[in-house]
Amino acid sequence: MSEPLLRVVDLQTWFQVSGMTAKAVSGVSLEVRAGEVLGIVGESGSGKSVTALSFIRLIPDPPGRIVAGEVWFKGRDLLKLPWDEVRKVRGREIGMIFQEPMTSLNPVFTIGMQVMEPLLFHYDLSRDEAWERAVQALDGVGIPDARARMGDYPHQFSGGMRQRVMIAMAMICDPAILIADEPTTALDVTIQAQVMELMLDLHRRRDGAAVVLITHDLAVIAETCSRVLVMYGGKVQEEAEVVELFERPLHPYTKGLMDSIPHVQDKGKRLATIRGNVPSIFDLPEGCKFCTRCPVVEPRCWTEEPPLREVAPGHRVRCHLVPGTPA
Repeated sequence: MSEPLLRVVDLQTWFQVSGMTAKAVSGVSLEVRAGEVLGIVGESGSGKSVTALSFIRLIPDPPGRIVAGEVWFKGRDLLKLPWDEVRKVRGREIGMIFQEPMTSLNPVFTIGMQVMEPLLFHYDLSRDEAWERAVQALDGVGIPDARARMGDYPHQFSGGMRQRVMIAMAMICDPAILIADEPTTALDVTIQAQVMELMLDLHRRRDGAAVVLITHDLAVIAETCSRVLVMYGGKVQEEAEVVELFERPLHPYTKGLMDSIPHVQDKGKRLATIRGNVPSIFDLPEGCKFCTRCPVVEPRCWTEEPPLREVAPGHRVRCHLVPGTPA
């Protein structure tokens, strides 16, 4: 197997708030392979977004801090690079679509200025050249009359159009990895489908480029991803190829997520739920992070953190009770 585009080893990102420590990401290891769409799924508070933001060191410090780990990209550990070198990677080599385009776009700058900014920073282009490439980028993501709209401000665009602008900004430097953090949040279903198809189509145009897709939507995961990480409590709880995960989910948390998906044949039946709530990030259980909600919890689950073990080729699970994992 070829060397992954991005390799993360034992990433730990903590936040200090009011004298307390929140271990938002606690020992995450993963790989992003060339050409794949890697899905990261889990409830709010699972550590998905913080994990992705840590890749390119966008954690606000204070209160956040990457306390340990390695993020290897093209032979360099991004966590050890000087800030000037990290800025050369952000946007150029690793692009990111943020959750909420209304708050990610600057309200006092025109759309054109914001789309041009990555080009002017990363390339030796004149403003006229950057302008033309920005117009092409907006046209490529389906903004009608792109040239005229370069002078408009974010509030003059709809939610779907703002998200298209965010995609144009993230893709304009043709990055090797695109991180899409909830790219369809707050959009209606029709626009969601259009935005997802647009993003994946742009990704397919660069040979070997990869996408890291963070979402709550298992349907989107099933349709677009080749491999999936299930996160909970700041840790990876299960990892598998997408077909394997949907056909044979092993972790109780993954099963709970799958069971909560509505099915046509279950019309009239009460939807299955995962009992309880995600525990406070300041007060996570000592053992398995899912033990407070697990339907098959055992006494040892409360005190012993299960390791993430490979139970089949490419299928890893963090659970004491899954057959094939050591007791």
